Amino acid sequence: MKIHVIADKCQGHNRCYVLAPELFDVDDYGYATAANDGNVPAEMVDKANLAVANCPEHAIEVLEA
Repeated sequence: MKIHVIADKCQGHNRCYVLAPELFDVDDYGYATAANDGNVPAEMVDKANLAVANCPEHAIEVLEA
């Protein structure tokens, strides 16, 4: 699985980072980016899906299932 944070949609709520800090980074302005080039290890897929579902701006997209 691979994820991507759409920068134009991210409003800095950081729910993704709170739910899956292994998968997301936060920049100096509080906006999220996908860590590890967006690659999600198999054991972290559930956390990634939880982060996607909890983003109020729908700023996280799944690129590969």
